[in-house]
Amino acid sequence: MYLALLELKAARGRFLLMGSVVVLVAALVGIVSGFTTGLGDDTVSALRRLHATHVAFAEGTKSDQFARGLIDQRTATGWTGEKGIEATPLGVAITRGTTDRDVEIDLAALGVDPGAFTDTGAEDGHHLDTATPQGIVVSRQLVNDGVRIGDTLTIDRLGIDLKVIGTTGRSSYGHVPVAYMSTDTWRRIRFSTPGARTMSADLPSQYSAMALRARADLSDEALAEADHRHGTATVPLEDAFAAAPGYKGERLTMTSIQTFLFLIAPLVVGAFFAIWTVQRTPELALLRAMGASRRRLLGHTLTQAAVVVAAGTALGAALAAAVGLLVGEQVPFSLPASTLTTTMAAVVLVGLGGAALTLRRVTTVDPMTMLGAAR
Repeated sequence: MYLALLELKAARGRFLLMGSVVVLVAALVGIVSGFTTGLGDDTVSALRRLHATHVAFAEGTKSDQFARGLIDQRTATGWTGEKGIEATPLGVAITRGTTDRDVEIDLAALGVDPGAFTDTGAEDGHHLDTATPQGIVVSRQLVNDGVRIGDTLTIDRLGIDLKVIGTTGRSSYGHVPVAYMSTDTWRRIRFSTPGARTMSADLPSQYSAMALRARADLSDEALAEADHRHGTATVPLEDAFAAAPGYKGERLTMTSIQTFLFLIAPLVVGAFFAIWTVQRTPELALLRAMGASRRRLLGHTLTQAAVVVAAGTALGAALAAAVGLLVGEQVPFSLPASTLTTTMAAVVLVGLGGAALTLRRVTTVDPMTMLGAAR
């Protein structure tokens, strides 16, 4: 151990250079991980906040189910009568609007039944209430955009006026901030024709999907039987995220980048220690000639690798966390401590794996090298 640390000090320039590369790789992995999590949250955080276990879509819709599929009232009523399952209709639509203070916004209209488990309530102001049918609760992003409690929001082209009665935490769908409203109000937005004066009673009683909260002991067979009865396709909530626009493509892209970084890290570390091992072959041969065991040489090499990789990864983690603090909420970036720890642990493991690629040369060094046998 002492000799390994002494060698680190003696060749500090080389090890600092290698450590700098590890810092950059670790920071890049952490930053990509933060964007992966942040983009995912910015796409489906509203779905995560539904407190549902499953989502039932109209049968036959294969992609963009929230936009393409519709559940009729008969199906909705059938699901609410299922034993062991809480079911409530859910509406999802993306639209635009302008407040009475001329604040133009994009919003994802999320239709929920007031008081249902899909209703997130309100952190400030009032929650959704049947007594205020045109009331909406807006997410924090819309507040940041200039929307305030008491504003009147007019939906573009439709002329539907909505009253902002409360605000809630960060919630978005497809990178668009969410406004929660009753399902009747959502139906007006989803099915109204521009320029027409249509009453809620004249609109079709249809919804994007059914949000389900099933008992823990409810089997998949029971859900499949319910699907067969109601003509729906039920998936776990996590699988329903794929129905959000852009979610699958973004996850695939960011995961691919992370994978390549995890492949690059061991190659870079392995290449460095391979060259380092070749350069100090005479020293290793001398240690073997003096009686040092192969096990001791392995420990010597792994100690150096562990110090360089661990220190570089720790600095890279700090750099990634600093980037997260710097960007704040300006971009979709989220790097919780648990995610950062897991990611950095993976970087350390793959880095040490790269160093392990050089161990064979360490264990096979010939003591006779010092006696000129290699010449």
